[in-house]
Amino acid sequence: MDEKTIASNLKKTRLKLKMTLQELADRTGLTKGYLSKVERSEKAPPYSTLSKIVGAMGLEITDVLKIEPGPLHDLPIVFAKKEDGQIIRESRQYVGYDYEVLAAGKPGKNMEPFIIYAPDEFTSLFEHEGEEFIYVLEGQLELKYGDRILQLSAGDHAYFESRIPHAGRSIGKKRAKLLVTIYFYKRNRQ
Repeated sequence: MDEKTIASNLKKTRLKLKMTLQELADRTGLTKGYLSKVERSEKAPPYSTLSKIVGAMGLEITDVLKIEPGPLHDLPIVFAKKEDGQIIRESRQYVGYDYEVLAAGKPGKNMEPFIIYAPDEFTSLFEHEGEEFIYVLEGQLELKYGDRILQLSAGDHAYFESRIPHAGRSIGKKRAKLLVTIYFYKRNRQ
């Protein structure tokens, strides 16, 4: 999925909710001008900002990624086969990162699970609300967390507060494949 599609989906969703840019700005604390640029794909928001925008609309990241829910979407469980996965290639807000959204069809969730393929170099630092869990499935990861640098290998994990600036990069010959779960503090969801 490309950035223009995500931007278009944001705007369509906002209009469908009959929400003005000013109302969205008031709910997010972002400027109306910035949100307009995001919707026109002139500005790629970092994950934390995208999360704030969709949260202000009472939605989840997967709603604007337009990943279709599975046949069990009305049940309290989501099930997906390996072949149903969709890898989203890097974009301006996630330079170097390819990722696969997991449990896309589960409505009202407070955790966002992903499979992430870390880049070879540190890109921008991320900081957002909530907590994050990283489990290294394959390869090795160098995790920058605040002032610390940690090295994790397959089978290692880290759990941390996401408000501290953080980023990861693959080290070694093999690209690091990670199971990442981001927990967002309870939101009022409909």
